[in-house]
Amino acid sequence: MRFTFNLRKPKSETETLIVFSTYFKSEKKKFVYSTGESILPAEWDFENRQPKGLTGRSDKAEQHRVIKRQIDRYSNFFVDLINRYKNIHEEIDIETVRSEFDKEFKRVEAVSNKFFDVYELFLKFKKNDSSDNANSASTIRRYEYNKTLLEHFQRDTKISIHFNKINDSFYNSYLNYCITIKKHSANTLRRNVGLLKTFLNWALENNYTYYSDFKKFKSPKAQITDEIALTLAEVKNLFEYDFSKNKKLERVRDMFVFGCSTGMRISNYSKVKKNDIENGYIKVIDKKNTDKQLKIPLNDFSQTILKKYEFKLPSLSTQKFNEYIKDVFEEMELTHTVKKVTRIGNKIIELDIPYNQRISSHTARRSFITIMKNKKIPDKIIMEFTGHKSLEVFNKYYKPNDEDKKNFMMNVWKL
Repeated sequence: MRFTFNLRKPKSETETLIVFSTYFKSEKKKFVYSTGESILPAEWDFENRQPKGLTGRSDKAEQHRVIKRQIDRYSNFFVDLINRYKNIHEEIDIETVRSEFDKEFKRVEAVSNKFFDVYELFLKFKKNDSSDNANSASTIRRYEYNKTLLEHFQRDTKISIHFNKINDSFYNSYLNYCITIKKHSANTLRRNVGLLKTFLNWALENNYTYYSDFKKFKSPKAQITDEIALTLAEVKNLFEYDFSKNKKLERVRDMFVFGCSTGMRISNYSKVKKNDIENGYIKVIDKKNTDKQLKIPLNDFSQTILKKYEFKLPSLSTQKFNEYIKDVFEEMELTHTVKKVTRIGNKIIELDIPYNQRISSHTARRSFITIMKNKKIPDKIIMEFTGHKSLEVFNKYYKPNDEDKKNFMMNVWKL
């Protein structure tokens, strides 16, 4: 049977749908089926029934080649379908063809053509996912931020985001925006590109798009971050410092030291209660990333702090904690300038920042891991305390300072 491709509105000055059509003599009816692809009539080859300008390296040529590959899927499927029925000596009708097309190309609601509407469906799927691979609340928030970032990119650059325009040109513009406007570091950029590609893979697998150019996008290289970790001696000095005249800072200091001595995230240890203590262990569920039960032995630091607050630690939001912990270190006059090295795009940027401004809730967790590793505690044991599943991620927390490095060298290379 003969078939062809036509434009829904061949005289339109804007993009119009490309439709597949064929005529059934037995029914004296024409079968018309939308391919979901759109093109400007000026860019359509009416004689050969395909997009113009399929050769060359321009973005337009690549876009047209993608459209051509997509409409070829319809023609190839139709030919195979007709041949299958011929081989079994059965006549095929329009209703059967339409049903087979619907199954093969999985017709979805009109919302599927709208990038951000599909992203909302993706978020809904992630939030309702009850499988073993379900994402944590923090990962869901990252996907939500990624959607906001893309909306800001579209707003600020005036570049409309459509599935059929996610190509090298879009990707380069997106990276440039993140680097020059948002000032994202290499690691932040790498993470956000990964989140975007995860969404696009989902959209492809669920037939919301047929464009797979994004698979060629190279993620920015990971960068080892230049962060601070306290030594055991520094943690002791902090723990022994007299904050009796400022109870707020004393409470924040105690929470920070508790994090340093347990390796727990603030979201976990700020909720520790007496019934979480059993036979000398803190037992909590790490809902941040793993849903794993953590079993952390008490030590002199953590036990002293728990008893001080009658096994109910002060409650404080992470945002407020990160604000006040800087005041704690400022009170101790730990405000000397330290250098922070970061990478934005291909540029290495060095900034002089007061020491106390480099401290956050995450510094405590990083300090715990570094102190334990320096004491030659096996990684597997430490990871049981911290809840890490990936050794690669775990090792990023290890931040030996210059004194540690010097001691390691002297201990090995000595006469």
